[in-house]
Amino acid sequence: MGPLHGIRIVEIAGIGPTQLCGMLLADMGAQIIRLRRPAAADPGVEVPDRFNLMNRGRPSIDVDLKSSRGRELVLHLGGKADALFEGYRPGVRERFGLGPADCMAQNERLVYGRMTGWGQDGPLAGRAGHDTNYIAMAGALHGIGQADRPPPLPLNLIGDFGGGALYLAVGLLAALLEAGRSNRGQIVDAAMVDGTASMLTLFYGLMAGGLWTERRQSNLLDGGAPFARCYTTRDKRFIAVCALESGFFATLLDALSIDDIDPADQYDTDKWPAQAEILATVFGSKTRDEWSEILSGVDACATPVLTLSEAADHEHGTVRGTYVDIGGIRQPGPAPRFSRTASEARAAPPDPDGSARSIMLDWGFGEDEIKQLL
Repeated sequence: MGPLHGIRIVEIAGIGPTQLCGMLLADMGAQIIRLRRPAAADPGVEVPDRFNLMNRGRPSIDVDLKSSRGRELVLHLGGKADALFEGYRPGVRERFGLGPADCMAQNERLVYGRMTGWGQDGPLAGRAGHDTNYIAMAGALHGIGQADRPPPLPLNLIGDFGGGALYLAVGLLAALLEAGRSNRGQIVDAAMVDGTASMLTLFYGLMAGGLWTERRQSNLLDGGAPFARCYTTRDKRFIAVCALESGFFATLLDALSIDDIDPADQYDTDKWPAQAEILATVFGSKTRDEWSEILSGVDACATPVLTLSEAADHEHGTVRGTYVDIGGIRQPGPAPRFSRTASEARAAPPDPDGSARSIMLDWGFGEDEIKQLL
């Protein structure tokens, strides 16, 4: 049934962080109605419904949110919901009478989640942006990549999903818990730039303690350390090494048959360039899979860098059931896991045509009311 079974949520459809947030909550059992706007003139990257996997597990209704009828539908649904979340720029929902005050006037227990890049206020609040812009302004992007090259784009995992979707989900769940005690809703202001900054807390502490510099690829966790970086193998694939502790580093050197690096010199930064050169030469002498076999039973914190397809085929994920097949498409299953109220990826991304009536019946609307609203 999922730990969120019985929780009703309205998702005003968006892309990226709100999509993933909706998927996570639906996997955990929340009863979500996803309201998506009619196709825009400039939709960006079009993903066919069948392959838009982050829309799984919850039905969709096409709604013109700028129309009076669309507004009426949202307010009716919000009146029956525990939470509603959206991902528009500040002030957009208010202009159409669907801001927090409008929706919470129908339901004082409603938790209203807002997902933006820059937040609801501040000098950048009204500016456009994407994941890369938010992590750049938060300071995260500067610390990623090689010292002599521009920072690479680390997929859209940090801003959209880490600093965005996960912080929105945590905020919604915390506000829902509080609403259960107070019988009052509130607004959750989740901004990707804030979430990304929050995830950098460790590094601010290291910097304050003199343990981190702002020179890229000169630190322990940014590829500066020879025992925490990726190496190219003979077949031009890669091995990821993160042997941070002395015991793991010594085990790694032993597994690689390296005797010209003293494990006691692990944290002597003056010797890092020479150590890195030795490790690069050794890893370049065999293929990725040969090294994977050698290191497979060794606690050296060294693993192959897998592609998406290889990761889904790996024995560990297979045994744990990390990946599932829904509608003939293999994809990651729900996370995290619960011992008693298991999450479930319940259905493929829905085709919205013809599903509105059954969705609204599930939410407790009567036939006459549904006919009027739709």
